[in-house]
Amino acid sequence: MLPVDQSTATGEEIRRHHRPDGAVLVYGLTRGVGVRPLLVLVHGMASNMTRWTEFIEQTGLSHSWDLLRLDLRGHGRSTWRGRIGMEIWSDDLAAILEAEHYERAVVGGHCLGANFALHFAHRYPQRTQGLVLVEPMPPAALVGMLRHIQPLTPLLTAAAAIIRALNSIGIYRRHLEPLNLRELDAVTRVAMAAQGNADALSRRYASPLFDLRHLPTANYVQDFIEVSRPLPAFAAIHSPALALISNGRHFTDPQIVEAVMAMLPGVCLRRINALHWIPTEQPQAMREAIEQGCRDFAG
Repeated sequence: MLPVDQSTATGEEIRRHHRPDGAVLVYGLTRGVGVRPLLVLVHGMASNMTRWTEFIEQTGLSHSWDLLRLDLRGHGRSTWRGRIGMEIWSDDLAAILEAEHYERAVVGGHCLGANFALHFAHRYPQRTQGLVLVEPMPPAALVGMLRHIQPLTPLLTAAAAIIRALNSIGIYRRHLEPLNLRELDAVTRVAMAAQGNADALSRRYASPLFDLRHLPTANYVQDFIEVSRPLPAFAAIHSPALALISNGRHFTDPQIVEAVMAMLPGVCLRRINALHWIPTEQPQAMREAIEQGCRDFAG
């Protein structure tokens, strides 16, 4: 693990972890003195760890908690053009926890990251202290574009394999634009306030063409596959959980999401007024809910 840069505002170190298969995982770690609980924050589809920059900057948890955010393999600076998925990402996070000497963590995520947190808790129950699920996406609740894509999963799986094969012989885009969600959120909020509606939000955060400017094509396809996967059996997940559910219907039906999440043992459900992107639309409400949830987990 080698620090590659450092955020002077928060004291966060950006580190690298090298996996046996050659993947290099990039993550940020804000660490205090002594033994403290750890909150892991995972981004969503076609995103990266800058999704959590604003949270890291503003949360009071850093006074008593260690904070870790990461670029999942194949996203952001964790460059990878091979196979990705829930099991691989879970093993990656477990390896980082081992390398940083954390026995367990509260694992949180947004969108795809929320689904990932559930898969991690199922695969590594002994390492999961609690779950923070921001807009989880149960397959049964998907609507719109994601609902239409679900039946095409076998075709998408074949397409991703073909694209990965082309990548392996050197056929791929050499330049991908960096994506800073902290900056994009700020611009989007100004546009939303000026327009008085959510059009500015959906144009920036629900556009495949925009997403593909920042993410390898095979990885984008694999993200769709993973978010459409069945969630793991809840009976095997024993960690307490906080689920923050938006009331919009852009990608999911909130009533179905709530009904599915209510089956998770020990879950606390909270509705937040947002179209789908709670971190962009309701950052303060999200931050306060996560902070309270972490206090409850620690207690």
